[in-house]
Amino acid sequence: MTEKREKTPALAPESHDGATSPAPSFDGDLTDLGTLKRLLARYGISLNKGLGQHLLTSRKALDTVVDAADLTPDDRVLEVGAGPGVLTRELAQRARRVVAVELDRAILPVLRETTADLPNVEIIPRNLLEVQPEEVFGAEPYKLVANLPYYITSLILRHLLESANPPRVLVVMVQREVAERLVAGPGEMSLLALSVQIYGTPRIVTYVPATAFFPPPRVDSAVVRVDLHPAPLLDDATTEQFFALIHAGFAEKRKQLHNTLSRHLDASHETVSRWLAEGEIDPMRRAQTLSLEEWLRLARIVQAEESM
Repeated sequence: MTEKREKTPALAPESHDGATSPAPSFDGDLTDLGTLKRLLARYGISLNKGLGQHLLTSRKALDTVVDAADLTPDDRVLEVGAGPGVLTRELAQRARRVVAVELDRAILPVLRETTADLPNVEIIPRNLLEVQPEEVFGAEPYKLVANLPYYITSLILRHLLESANPPRVLVVMVQREVAERLVAGPGEMSLLALSVQIYGTPRIVTYVPATAFFPPPRVDSAVVRVDLHPAPLLDDATTEQFFALIHAGFAEKRKQLHNTLSRHLDASHETVSRWLAEGEIDPMRRAQTLSLEEWLRLARIVQAEESM
């Protein structure tokens, strides 16, 4: 067995030179707080809350995350913010290939130790926003399973969902408020909700208390699963139009839709009124009251007119 390989995007995985003995198996329980603290102390690591380093120490929550992904022995998995490897190890027991992305170089030696005996784990020591999934997986399907850092959740979701090869399924631990925004319907719609729901259907699997983490964050979390639509809801050009519309609509979400669309799309009131009338949308409504279907209909109308 060769030593476990680390992978850099756009490059083939590199193995260490020379034959080696099998790596010793890590037999500690990373959900045990004492074990985790001793491991971090041995490497002189202090967790950085600014990077969202709240480590999962609840076995129940960990099992819920992994179970929600419905992993099979043929699955490929992308994990973001792998930390010391508590989720990574569980994923590796069920999936064919696990690609663990970790930005914090201080914690990488811990991750290498805890996954040293797992040949199906690859580590990318980079910011995920600098990694293109298609450079890692090619056109092969994969699932995202991750405990996402709170401060960058929306950027990560957008980066992956808008990539050339988005994950087929996403199972993510996020801040409870973010989870509830993701699954919101008309009346409470947001840019985040629409930006995810155009690609897939989100649902909250369970809520997770702050006490399930070390150190505990100030807020509770939730596990969200997003199943991607089997086919895109819009073609590429109309998708671009969709995002232009929702960004304009939510630029002043307390304003009436006909005013904010006109102002932020640099379109006349007459033009905007025509679009809304054709889409059977009351111009006096606010952006958050529209359903995904209404935004999709409006995007098709605007794109069709601009293509004439």
